[in-house]
Amino acid sequence: MASRRKEIKGAQPTQHTTYHPPKLTLIGAGPGDPDLISVKGIKALAKADVVLYDALVNPELLQYVPAQVPRIYVGKRAGAHSYKQEDINNLIVDLAYTYGHVVRLKGGDSFVFGRGYEELAHADKFNIPTSVVPGISSSIAVPELQQIPLTLRGVNESFWVITGTTSSGELSKDIPLAAASDASVIILMGISKLPEIVETFSKAGKADIPVAVIQNGSLPDEKMAIGNIHNIEERVRAKGVGAPAIIIIGEVVAYHPALRYAREFSVGQQLQAQ
Repeated sequence: MASRRKEIKGAQPTQHTTYHPPKLTLIGAGPGDPDLISVKGIKALAKADVVLYDALVNPELLQYVPAQVPRIYVGKRAGAHSYKQEDINNLIVDLAYTYGHVVRLKGGDSFVFGRGYEELAHADKFNIPTSVVPGISSSIAVPELQQIPLTLRGVNESFWVITGTTSSGELSKDIPLAAASDASVIILMGISKLPEIVETFSKAGKADIPVAVIQNGSLPDEKMAIGNIHNIEERVRAKGVGAPAIIIIGEVVAYHPALRYAREFSVGQQLQAQ
């Protein structure tokens, strides 16, 4: 098998006193806050022989990797991929047979728009044992950290998690379907498609539905714009919100603390007037 290790900075072989059999562990690193990785994920990092990590992974997590273990950055941010997915798949196999235990550290959860299954399936073709450590998906964690419920009794009965931009660069065809429902809609990788999303929901009669757009959720430099479909583009520009961001659309957004108190005050006024 032709090894690519000579092409990778910091990935020179180390001298092992014992044979390390090939193995792959996929770890979801969570939405960004390093404290939101699981204990099991930290334990797996400590047992790694080599680590491959993505752009959205908080570099603070690398402190849990033994000092002598190579850490290889493979990018994977929208519009700025350091490696193609096929290259990453092949690299995992090469490194597993060179080092042993490959830990693949991915932002959020590796099976929620993380292409983790593709990496696992490719390793399986080469008889490399695989395991998965789930991560907290940003699609759930980021709204929750803002106290936005994804479901709320009497308000909605489900939520959709949709990619805003497909592999062909187009708006997902599921978004018009979600816009026609009463579900909460969480859109990942959709900030560049915000005008099309606004148009889609407006055509579905949802121009007044609440929206929150959150960049760098769970991190100290988090930014948020909150409004309605008809004014969210203006508010995103005013707040300087950009990628990577999550878009939350639905009546549940009205229960964010900034709007919840206004809602309760309005209800109180109505009761006093009766």
